[in-house]
Amino acid sequence: MTTRPVRLGPRAVAALVLVGVIGALAFGWPLLAGADFGRAHAQDAPWLFAALLVLLVGVVVATIADAGLDAKAVAMLGVLAAVGAALRPLGAGTAGLEPMFFLMVLSGRVLGPGFGFVLGSVTMFASALLTGGVGPWMPFQMLSMGWFTMGAGLLPGPERLRGRGELLMLAAYGFVAAFAYGTVMNLYGWTIVPGQASGISFVAGDPLHENLVRFLAYCVTTSLGWDLGRAVLTVALTLAVAPTLLRALRRATRRAAFEARVTFEAPRAP
Repeated sequence: MTTRPVRLGPRAVAALVLVGVIGALAFGWPLLAGADFGRAHAQDAPWLFAALLVLLVGVVVATIADAGLDAKAVAMLGVLAAVGAALRPLGAGTAGLEPMFFLMVLSGRVLGPGFGFVLGSVTMFASALLTGGVGPWMPFQMLSMGWFTMGAGLLPGPERLRGRGELLMLAAYGFVAAFAYGTVMNLYGWTIVPGQASGISFVAGDPLHENLVRFLAYCVTTSLGWDLGRAVLTVALTLAVAPTLLRALRRATRRAAFEARVTFEAPRAP
């Protein structure tokens, strides 16, 4: 019996699109700011965090309304978020080795893009509380991890690709998306670092194409090794654990019957 990811209805799609637009603006607006930009980007995190919490609730509510989910789905998200948060400190970010990423790939694959986005964001929030990594970067990490996990849920469905082909696809996605995560987070950090006399610093008010060239050089110079470590570890853990973990997640999802409608029957007369 094939277990399909949680269905994504029109309201959930609208909520995810809204999150994506706001997230893209949050990361990218400094590139379009004037020369008097300063370091204001470092002060918009509380506003983004407040908006993100509301939007996360909106995604959950929309997904529940569209798919008819119940408390069992929310409970599974809580368990997976707790496991992911516990995995993050194991690597402590050393050389980019963060074992939580492979779990996000596999969970997003099984649960689908809507709940995948919420799972990634909540996991990053919980891990920040666990490791003391709370700061202005946290809402940006939540967005990036949400997109990372959502992307796994948008891959071709399991009814079309299973077995070795699915395993290789998930490993390839984990490799590419690990670099994408690092690149997106670099964009946040790069724009709040004070300008320096170097060819890789962000210069507020400069033409977009010139800043993008500097940003590419910044990524290659400062984080390529960390992103490579994250990508390689994600691929290795995915290839090693995916068959077993995918079966477990799909079996749990199937038995929970998230989308089964609850009906009540009138008692029969004696």
